[in-house]
Amino acid sequence: MIYTLTANPSLDYIVDVADFKIGSVNRTTNETIFPGGKGINVSIVLQNLGIKNKALGFTAGFTGTEIEAMLEKKGVATDFIRVQKGISRINVKLRSGKESEINGIGPAIQKSDVDELLKKLDVLQADDTLVLAGSIPSVLPQTFYSDIMAYLAARNVRFVVDATRDLLKKSLEYKPFMVKPNNHELGEIFGVELTTREQVIPYALKFKEMGAQNVLVSMAAKGAVLAAADGTVYQGDAPECVLVNSVGAGDSMVAGFIAGYEQTGSYKEALKMGLCTGTASAASEELATKEAVEKIKQEYTGLL
Repeated sequence: MIYTLTANPSLDYIVDVADFKIGSVNRTTNETIFPGGKGINVSIVLQNLGIKNKALGFTAGFTGTEIEAMLEKKGVATDFIRVQKGISRINVKLRSGKESEINGIGPAIQKSDVDELLKKLDVLQADDTLVLAGSIPSVLPQTFYSDIMAYLAARNVRFVVDATRDLLKKSLEYKPFMVKPNNHELGEIFGVELTTREQVIPYALKFKEMGAQNVLVSMAAKGAVLAAADGTVYQGDAPECVLVNSVGAGDSMVAGFIAGYEQTGSYKEALKMGLCTGTASAASEELATKEAVEKIKQEYTGLL
C-alpha cells in the first residue's frame, strides 16, 4: 500500500487577471480552486493512474473540510488528523503575465496531533511505501520527516522523500528508496549552480553515496537525471509540450516514478513514466490523467 503525507495541505486558489494593478480593484477573468500540497498531488495522480493509495496529514477548519471533500470527489482515500486550532491554509496564485503567489500559514499543530499521526502510521508494514512530500509548518521541527522514518525504521517501509534542505538531508540516514530534489535544490545543498544534466550527475551520485537508494533530479524542460539503485545513471529529455501550468509537475513525476516502478520493477521504465507523467500535468490545467500519460508515453523516445 502507498501512503502520502502532507503536513500542510492547502486550498490553491488560482486566479487570472488580464492586467493586474497594485492599489486598484482588479477583476478575474478565470478562477479555479484545487486541493493542494505535494503529497496530495502525488495521491491524486496515483489515483488517476489506477494506483490505490491513502493521503495522510493535518487539516483544520472549513478549508480543511473542503480539502477532504474535494479529495473524496476525486476518489482519493484519506485519513487526515483534524487540528483544533487555526485553519488549513489558502494559497493564492495570481497569473497576470507573470505568476505571483501568496501562501497561507496553516493550523497550529500540537504534539498530540503528531502523536495521533504516529498511531496512524502504525499500520504500515514491510514493502509499504510512505511518501513524505513538501514543506512543513514552522511549528514542526526540521527533523519531522527523519523522526517519522526513525519511528518506522524497523518495519522495512519504503520511503520516498520530496523535500528541501535539512528535511531532505536528515532523511538520508534512513536510506530512503527515492529522493527527488530539483537541480536548484541539489545545487543549493552542495553550494554550486547546476544548470545542465552533465553538471547534475556527479552531485546526484554524491547524494546517493550519502544514503539515498535512488536520486531523481528533475530539471523542468531539461528533463531529469536518475542515479539508480542498480548503479546506472539514466537520463531523459522532457517530452515536448506547450506549458499550461507548472504547479504539481514535479509531484506528478514522483507519482509517475512510483507507479512505473510498481508496474515494471525497472528503474529506467520508472524514469520514463515519471517524465511522461510530469509532462502530462504541465500540459494541463489539472493534474495528469492516465489517458494523457499513455498518449505521451507512446510517442516518447527521449531516454538516454
